[in-house]
Amino acid sequence: MERPNKVKLLSAFAALYLIWGSTYLGILFAIQTIPPLLMAGTRFLLAGIIMYAIARWKGAPKQSIANWRTALIIGACLLLGGNGGVTLSEKYVSSGLASVMVATVPIYIALLAWASGIAPKPSPIVWLGLAGGFVGVAILIGPALPFSNNNGGHAGIGMLILLCSSFIWSAGSIYSRKAKNVSPPFLLAGQQMICGGVLLTLAGVIRGELRGFDPGRISPLSLGAYAYLIIIGALVGYTSYIWLLRVCDPAKVATYAYVNPIVAVLLGALFAGETLTARTMIAAALIIGSVALVVTVQQTRSKPMLVDAAFVPGD
Repeated sequence: MERPNKVKLLSAFAALYLIWGSTYLGILFAIQTIPPLLMAGTRFLLAGIIMYAIARWKGAPKQSIANWRTALIIGACLLLGGNGGVTLSEKYVSSGLASVMVATVPIYIALLAWASGIAPKPSPIVWLGLAGGFVGVAILIGPALPFSNNNGGHAGIGMLILLCSSFIWSAGSIYSRKAKNVSPPFLLAGQQMICGGVLLTLAGVIRGELRGFDPGRISPLSLGAYAYLIIIGALVGYTSYIWLLRVCDPAKVATYAYVNPIVAVLLGALFAGETLTARTMIAAALIIGSVALVVTVQQTRSKPMLVDAAFVPGD
């Protein structure tokens, strides 16, 4: 393992914490005047083409049909099901709340890894962390039930989407670990983003997002957020992530999973006027604390499942 320059190391961690934490707010601003699935689809398609082109320019080999098939499956889970769900959910819930719900991904991954035989049975302390995380989710969802309530109904729909998208993302992460793929990391990321971007764009078209959409009415704020998500969120953030995995202890890199929600909640409150209720703060503390416990314990037992995924769903 190379000894990284301290400035580079700090910059990379700042990118991981702040940039990935800010993508939830970026999504919120982008979908104000851009249809959600079309926004997510074109965002990842453009970022994927750029990353794939750079990887090929640097000498990465041409990929086989089998590798593209694997990238398609992973892109469908991580981007269409995962990020697409998060983007759609922010039509119903705040960016901060979305980030807190997405923080449950490591909990799903721990359960799915055990169920699929990749990881050993959770220890009692991990079970405690898993239970704490789901209690936090229950606290968040409680006020939104029943979904028929006029005020809570929309929030309930958004939370249900987030629970499903987090599960799909987690399943895709497990699959990505087990799938045979020899693509270099940056090339693989580009392939996944291209495939996921195409699927998201098609989903947006099928959902009818082109009807009534006038590109001339995109606000400067949405356009700026869209560019930020492509250039800073996907390219800079992911490059920092890959580099950190190569030069730093994965246990330290994995801390982004419970730092990002804190950043997202604070940014949402500061720049989008999102309200921080006592219920949200208690639930966030339970979920983030539980994730920190699960990740820390798993790091001491075996290779973490968390760092196998390229992003968390909102990135």
